[in-house]
Amino acid sequence: MNYDKYISEIAKGIKPSGIRKFFDVANTMKDAISLGVGEPDFVTPWPVRDAAITSIKRGYTQYTSNAGMPELRAAIGKYLNLRYNLNYDPDDEILVTVGASEGIDLALRALINPGEEVLIPDPSYVSYSPCVTLCGGVPVPVNCVVDNDFKVTAKDLKDKITDKTKVLIMPYPNNPTGAIMEKSHLLDIAKLCIENDIIVISDEIYSELTYDEIHTSIASLPNMRERTIVINGFSKAFAMTGWRLGYLACPREFLVPMYKIHQYGIMCAPTASQYAGLKALNDAFEDDFASVKEMHEEYDKRRRYLVKELNSMGLECFEPKGAFYVFPRVSSTGMNGEEFANGLLFSKKVAVVPGNAFGQNGNDFVRISYAYSMEKLKKAIKRIGEYLEELKENKQN
Repeated sequence: MNYDKYISEIAKGIKPSGIRKFFDVANTMKDAISLGVGEPDFVTPWPVRDAAITSIKRGYTQYTSNAGMPELRAAIGKYLNLRYNLNYDPDDEILVTVGASEGIDLALRALINPGEEVLIPDPSYVSYSPCVTLCGGVPVPVNCVVDNDFKVTAKDLKDKITDKTKVLIMPYPNNPTGAIMEKSHLLDIAKLCIENDIIVISDEIYSELTYDEIHTSIASLPNMRERTIVINGFSKAFAMTGWRLGYLACPREFLVPMYKIHQYGIMCAPTASQYAGLKALNDAFEDDFASVKEMHEEYDKRRRYLVKELNSMGLECFEPKGAFYVFPRVSSTGMNGEEFANGLLFSKKVAVVPGNAFGQNGNDFVRISYAYSMEKLKKAIKRIGEYLEELKENKQN
């Protein structure tokens, strides 16, 4: 049977994730060290896990409201106001999703008509462009360069705007680069979006992980709330990746179509996960985000260690200001990111992700996640150093 003729051309044209490729290979290798997946090595705090277990024991196993438990939406609203000066009505401006990933998909499907263009900073998270393509839109990469700390600029955005431009995705703090956007830069971009009637999808999943200054949401700037969809979730800040719990917040006029798509495609986020998320937020309110701060401090130590070590090895690495990734340039080895990552994996059993998985501007880079123990990072750095020495010896010979 010729299955190929039944598969849609859009689906056939989408490339598989460049992140999972190296992770899957590393899983088959004995003693391999994988630094490829952006997943906290911290375990979800026990009280949060216990809240989910208790909900199951009590038989709370039915669907919740499609939009999510009212008390969870209220807690999310409180969190957004407390941490980022954002005000949304929990009743009709907040939607609980299956991870932030569903929120991104919902926002794009609700906004994009076939042929409309979406501006996406390059490099950025791997799912944005495929999600745009799947809803018939046209992803338009906007170059972000290391000389500017991988920030997207109003000037570079302006050069890409056409009469078909409808949406800008703002993925900051950024995966894979660790770049952040300071308020002064966001003000310039906000002005551009208002002048050109562009809607912003602001992916703020790493908002708790900034190291030199507090995260600013573009939705908090003057006249931007009305044209911004904020995406966030529990995976990174609360070490809850496997719970698949996220949310979006936006004006009700945007939420209505996303709510309909969510109803038909998902129904509601997992009930036990919602109870866990509610507990995570309530505990954070009570202890002044102690668990979040503890993880933040540990990530900061790892961040500074990796930047120092990689630069000392000759792998140019700018200092990331957010998330939990470093993005060193490897072109000094004579290889691009793909070649370097392949060689490192099969020579030293260390898995990193080629930068081109996140866009062509990442071609000379690799992404290294520091959501791993310091012990594992030190072992990996030792192996990377050995690999670089072997490359030098081979060149000399």
